[in-house]
Amino acid sequence: MPPRVKFQKKDIVEAAFETVRKKGAGALTAREVADALGVSTRPIFTWFDAMDELRAEVYELTKARYREYIERGLEAPVPFLGVWQQYIRFAREEPELYKLLYLTKPDGVKGGAMDSFRFSRELVRDSVMRVYNMDAPTADSYFRDLWLAAFGFAALIVTDDCPYTDEEIFSTGAEISLSICKAYKEIPGLPKGDYDKEAIFKSLVSK
Repeated sequence: MPPRVKFQKKDIVEAAFETVRKKGAGALTAREVADALGVSTRPIFTWFDAMDELRAEVYELTKARYREYIERGLEAPVPFLGVWQQYIRFAREEPELYKLLYLTKPDGVKGGAMDSFRFSRELVRDSVMRVYNMDAPTADSYFRDLWLAAFGFAALIVTDDCPYTDEEIFSTGAEISLSICKAYKEIPGLPKGDYDKEAIFKSLVSK
């Protein structure tokens, strides 16, 4: 008889990760992963007491893949616009992984949109502070505003309902980035919400 193939923990995690990439988080079952490996479910439960443990491993591997995209964005001439572009590309190229990070409610495993938002913010904060000459609270507010816009585009992409090209999305990102940066620099108190909204609007609409 041929020797039995012995799978290591990393083999199971990688098979589970590929299952999610191709079929979505809902397909992450012991049977699906076992089928991908061509074995029974026994090797999976040799390494994991429960599927939640395997889901947690897949989630961390997904974050690592996402981080690669964001770090490539930070290498761009204008880092934050590079991050915007890579965020959209991640949604375009890895829709099921994007859904796992941003469109899946936490379910016994660390996750959810806000967890991923905070993870992203930590990755880009230093770059935003340096390039845009902002303190940490202002950089965080700036990132929040841009992320909310990018999140909307990405949600359209992964639900296969986006009428915009990447070029249009990137152009919009540049417009929003410039507008918010200008507003934060020129309107005292705006990043903290401490400003005279009515007076400022009145001045703007009268022009």
